[in-house]
Amino acid sequence: MLLIGLTGSIGMGKSETAKMFARLGVPVYDADAAVHALYAKGGAAVKPMGQAFPNVIVDGAVDRQALARAVLGLPDEMKKLEAIVHPLVGQAQLEFLKAKMAEGYKAVLLDIPLLYETGGETRVDVVVVVSAPYHIQEQRVMARPNMDMAKFAAIHAKQVPDAEKRARADFVIDTDRGLDHAFESVKAVVAALEGREGNVLKARLAEIGK
Repeated sequence: MLLIGLTGSIGMGKSETAKMFARLGVPVYDADAAVHALYAKGGAAVKPMGQAFPNVIVDGAVDRQALARAVLGLPDEMKKLEAIVHPLVGQAQLEFLKAKMAEGYKAVLLDIPLLYETGGETRVDVVVVVSAPYHIQEQRVMARPNMDMAKFAAIHAKQVPDAEKRARADFVIDTDRGLDHAFESVKAVVAALEGREGNVLKARLAEIGK
């Protein structure tokens, strides 16, 4: 089964692009949705997060705004967060992959916001990057609730530059030219990957003896 990694900096249109792959029949694993589930009441991340960051637990769930205040711009705190969340997300992703492989899918899309930032390109067969000019990115991000320039600047500084992502990608989808143009680009990517086999999942499963 081919693992397609979809990534892009904040505000580049990744979520909409992932929906386009899904419309074409490619199952999508959403890393953000997985994190939301881990942070929700009863989620696997709540207890360890409460131990590491006591002030971020509200009504039995992780408050994402409080968490952002606790870690943004603080490298040591961010490392503590990543040490808790990344293994849990990885396990959720692996369960998704095993299920889709059992269902007979030939390719899946992994929607991973920080793919390059976490070395995730080694855990997929192909990387697709969504991209747009900085002024479009800024407009999109600043239109989000609970966002300000300081928070955007902190997030932007932590992410691999867009130009580098574009250079390292196997495919680039420009999202500033309208939804129809982006969808045509997605269709072209899916067509280009038709029949291509992946190697990464087999190695990952062998690694854990499953």
